[in-house]
Amino acid sequence: MAFSHRFDPTSLREYDIRGIVGQTLQPADAFAIGRVFGSIVARAGGKTVAVGYDGRLSSPELEASLVKGLMASGMEAIRIGLGPTPMLYYTATTQKTDGAVMVTGSHNPPNYNGFKMMLGRKPFFGAQIRTLGELSAAGDVVAEAAGSQRTIDIANDYVARLLTDWDGGDRMLKVVWDNGNGAAGDVLTKLVATLPGEHIVLNGAIDGNFPAHHPDPTVPKNLEELIARVHAEKADIGVAFDGDADRIGLVDDTGEILFGDQLMVVLARDVLKTHPRATIIADVKASQVLFDEIGRAGGSPLMWKTGHSLIKAKMAETGSPLAGEMSGHIFFADRWYGFDDALYAAVRTLGIVARMDGPLSAVRAALPQVINTPELRFDCDDRRKFAVIEEVAARLRKSGANVSETDGVRVLTDDGWWLLRASNTQAVLVARCEAKTDAGLERLKAALVEQLGASGLAAPDFSGSHAGH
Repeated sequence: MAFSHRFDPTSLREYDIRGIVGQTLQPADAFAIGRVFGSIVARAGGKTVAVGYDGRLSSPELEASLVKGLMASGMEAIRIGLGPTPMLYYTATTQKTDGAVMVTGSHNPPNYNGFKMMLGRKPFFGAQIRTLGELSAAGDVVAEAAGSQRTIDIANDYVARLLTDWDGGDRMLKVVWDNGNGAAGDVLTKLVATLPGEHIVLNGAIDGNFPAHHPDPTVPKNLEELIARVHAEKADIGVAFDGDADRIGLVDDTGEILFGDQLMVVLARDVLKTHPRATIIADVKASQVLFDEIGRAGGSPLMWKTGHSLIKAKMAETGSPLAGEMSGHIFFADRWYGFDDALYAAVRTLGIVARMDGPLSAVRAALPQVINTPELRFDCDDRRKFAVIEEVAARLRKSGANVSETDGVRVLTDDGWWLLRASNTQAVLVARCEAKTDAGLERLKAALVEQLGASGLAAPDFSGSHAGH
């Protein structure tokens, strides 16, 4: 029978397909993704696609429709069931599947869901997602075939592999984990049962309503419960995950948050002991402190574009053993497989902390202190946002500014730096400023506001600027 399906245009994103369930995302979309993605895999000579899903209420129905679409394209669907996104990446990597699809809404609100894909060992994103939409609308798929499916239980294998890289020595840590009712819950329970030390798990039950708090560890208010428990238990460290556990959040023994770039300093120093002079990658939103500290530890810092798919591709190209983003995506290729995995990043972090002479807070406090704004996001029309960046870049080039155009513009001055980039996933511009002094921060903000004004945009809301990171 003829096949043709049009997706809601807002659901086809740069890194994944994502929408509001019942409005911009339906089971028919899941079937179409399976039917078209399965055809893409088939045309590349592939036969197997691994499939997993997160704890959202809509995920089981979407996963079932997805599998039907894959089978209609002649694929063998290897179903791993409910679990974290990195467990699917692990399955695809170790089982050498030809493709993989994860049904997940990540850290979006409960009524959202979506699909993250891999083709072979690589992320499937950008132009590939746009092509999938075009093939679907055109009905350009392989002839209908009778595929197959099988279910495998990979969780015990995955946990055993996570534990293989535990390197913490004899010090027993007290760790508080906040699963945020996300998809890591069952795997986390297995992990802490064997991991040395004392472990307290908060919100361990997988619940797509997220009753405790929203599962996004980059937002400080979502870490309040974890911080309170770290204080109450006098714990050494607190660990939080997002909804599908591909992003990590950390708090130290004093309850202070370690942001993504601060965690990367700790990890980079450790990895560079066994990989001297290695390239360590971080995104353009990361602190200058991180890039300086990588250099100080004997590494070669590389600033790259924001986006987990883009970072993974750059790691593979450069042979980098470690990369990270401000958002808490941490990628280990040192002893691991190069994909972002919050559970694995946690195991490696705990190993480092267990081998330290003092507390984690001492390491954080010893970092050069800078003052910065949070990530500022403000609305800008999808068609206009890239033009604004080009206008700003042209003016900066003309003025002889020290500017990196890796991803938007990042301007380095004697005071520090400011960043303006277009979001790949939303109709927004993203800005951030970081300085060594309060007066310096004000000068950077003024420079940013001046450039926005020259392109006809109002100043962003700077309230919530914070010191110490």
